Amino acid sequence: MNHFSVLITLLRDRKTFLEDVRNSVKLETKIASLLISSSFFFAVYGAIIGAYGGGLQIISSAIKLPALYLLTLIICIPTLYFFDILFGSKLDFKQYVTLALTAVSVISVLLFSFAPVVLFFLISVKGYDFFLLLNVLIMAITGGVGIKLFYKGMRDMVSGPEAPEKDMRKKLLQGWVFLYALVGSQLGWTLRPFFGAEGQAFQIFRPEISGNFYAKVLESVATMLGF
Repeated sequence: MNHFSVLITLLRDRKTFLEDVRNSVKLETKIASLLISSSFFFAVYGAIIGAYGGGLQIISSAIKLPALYLLTLIICIPTLYFFDILFGSKLDFKQYVTLALTAVSVISVLLFSFAPVVLFFLISVKGYDFFLLLNVLIMAITGGVGIKLFYKGMRDMVSGPEAPEKDMRKKLLQGWVFLYALVGSQLGWTLRPFFGAEGQAFQIFRPEISGNFYAKVLESVATMLGF
């Protein structure tokens, strides 16, 4: 089977794809195909950002970027599943996983579409802080689009009989989106480096995990502005 065809179907005819998910049509096939295709696109983008450090960092980032998105999903999806069924959801766990993977897959494709842009700046502009902020911006944009589509898909499947239940599930979903973003950004900090640095020895992980993602972004912005 062409795993990429499943992703193309999602992109071209999202309404039909989500209807298949609602009716539990070939969910195992969809899950496997979305996992394989999204991992490929993440790996390509990871290899490009890892090229900043060069050498083994390219391979390391090609492995760690797919791991980042999938581990975030594994950490967060049980929270959504159990809280949502508490408030009346009739979806099973495989439907939640498939829906979540649609968001991850869309993010992977959008990152892949930005790959030529990132490669251009990698070649033409030297500066760690600029490259970091460029990729943070790209990941924020693509992540926002992917999560928005996931939110819309989940909202359309809300079928609780009581209006208060629907309102509660809507708020729950909004809270989960925030949780997903928070976990993903901090997990990315924990799994660093993704870019590496010129003149520094290759490291699979940083020896220290103190600090946080947001402080580093603010530090990079201040450095670029000359503060």
